[in-house]
Amino acid sequence: MDTTSLAEALHARTAAFAETVTGADPDARVPTCPDWPLRVLVGHIGQAHRWAADVVRSGPSPVPDPLDADPGAPGTWADWLRQGADDLAKTALDAGETPVWTFFGPQPARFWLRRMLHDTTIHHADAALTTGTTIEVAPDLATDAISEWLEMLSNPVTASLRPDFAELCGTGQTLQLRPDQDQAWLVTRAPDGIRWARETKAADVTLAGPVQDLLLVLTRRRPAEDVTITGDRALADHWLAHTAA
Repeated sequence: MDTTSLAEALHARTAAFAETVTGADPDARVPTCPDWPLRVLVGHIGQAHRWAADVVRSGPSPVPDPLDADPGAPGTWADWLRQGADDLAKTALDAGETPVWTFFGPQPARFWLRRMLHDTTIHHADAALTTGTTIEVAPDLATDAISEWLEMLSNPVTASLRPDFAELCGTGQTLQLRPDQDQAWLVTRAPDGIRWARETKAADVTLAGPVQDLLLVLTRRRPAEDVTITGDRALADHWLAHTAA
């Protein structure tokens, strides 16, 4: 996706997130982030968008603590969230192809639009679970979110940021993620990390289903039983236990 498309998608997802949390109990516990009440989830989204915009403008800064975010009164949440997304989108569009800092080395600013878009999507699922509502993710966005997640998991830097991801190393075990209407992802657990490619091939375990369901299962926002698992179930369970987003 190009920068303009990512910016438009971020605006749309942030608006959908805001709609989901509007009128909800700010102290309601988020079941998939059990240490957070809803107000912290909202604070995290607006804080993360603003932090990413500052990174694009000024370079690296410490990752902020969501518990320090102040989203304001619940009645102002929608405007506050929109302002954060607007800031990030405008800053990234202004930066164009100029390389900016990322965890994985210099990249164009659209890296942060893509990262924040997919982070907001997953946390929209958290908000929907908290409020008893539903979430819809377009197939092309869900597909890109899975690819981006695998890109990060396969980057050697990631294990230094999240040591638990080092447990994904293996001795050649393979997992296939097979959506209903697109090419599969084949993931190989190598001794020095994971490898992945878009290909359909026999694997030790296969997770199959609609691409939105695959995304939400992979990020632990839906139970594994919401997709069809064939093959080595223990391998699937180990993967999911060590890849919580």
